[in-house]
Amino acid sequence: MAERLERSVLLVPGSNWNMIQKTAGSSADAVCIDLEDAVTVDEKEASRGNVVRAFKELDFGNKLRLFRMNGLDTHFAYRDLVEIVESAGDYIDLIVIPKVNRPEDVYMVDTLLTQIESYKKIKRPIGIEALIETAQGGLNIREIAACSNRLEGFVYGPGDYAASVRMPMESIGELDEHDAIYPGHRWHHIMHSIVSAARAYNKRAVDGPFAGIKNAEGLQQACKIARAMGFDGKWCIHPTQVEVANQTFVPSSKELAWAQTVLSEYEAAQQAGRGAISVKGKMIDVASLRMCQTMVERARLAGLLN
Repeated sequence: MAERLERSVLLVPGSNWNMIQKTAGSSADAVCIDLEDAVTVDEKEASRGNVVRAFKELDFGNKLRLFRMNGLDTHFAYRDLVEIVESAGDYIDLIVIPKVNRPEDVYMVDTLLTQIESYKKIKRPIGIEALIETAQGGLNIREIAACSNRLEGFVYGPGDYAASVRMPMESIGELDEHDAIYPGHRWHHIMHSIVSAARAYNKRAVDGPFAGIKNAEGLQQACKIARAMGFDGKWCIHPTQVEVANQTFVPSSKELAWAQTVLSEYEAAQQAGRGAISVKGKMIDVASLRMCQTMVERARLAGLLN
């Protein structure tokens, strides 16, 4: 699976053509046209045409092109796949499946995509991202991660997950009075489960949306927490959130300088026939090297290094 950059994923309602057009010129790494929560029942069928039109007519540059289909518990789901993929499959990078509860959910979409790709002679396989936003999805995440080569990553859905496990949340993604009461990070278990499963099976992990559009400080804190936990990026529900995500989900200049120094010192030590080394008073072992290599690779993917 080719490595993809997904620091920021800008969501846009499939029913709003003007907003869809604006996303094409954004600085987001990816654009996700939403057919699920952001679209009313009366607009869902017509919105499919906007997805097809957008992917075939608009210039998204190097952005990943995604759409979130409707849930598998609705009759909209299979028509989303058939109508959109048959018409614009060559232009789609990823499809997001909401409320993935079990491996069979991914298998259903994978199988239908395989049939459509064969029928329409689509040359490039379309990837899948699974939204983990239910208690059942959280419990089955290891099996979900292993179920399909087409599955490229997970997205954390904090709002629906909170509802599923009956944990109170005043605003999606924001910390509130309940977080102040709890002696720790209330969402650590599910977020760490997502990251662990993603890394074990070579997938990406993207943090969910942050509803406080005007809460810039809260957004930055949420991005920093997600990055500290190992996430690759974040869903953005407003264009103003994109740059914060882009700047947060990459190594800082300080981190990158340290990683490059360590790798350089280690290479010099190897050439001189020395084993373990110390850099600026810190012992460097193989695990340290792996972390530094990962950091440099991440910076290179984001275009910070040649």
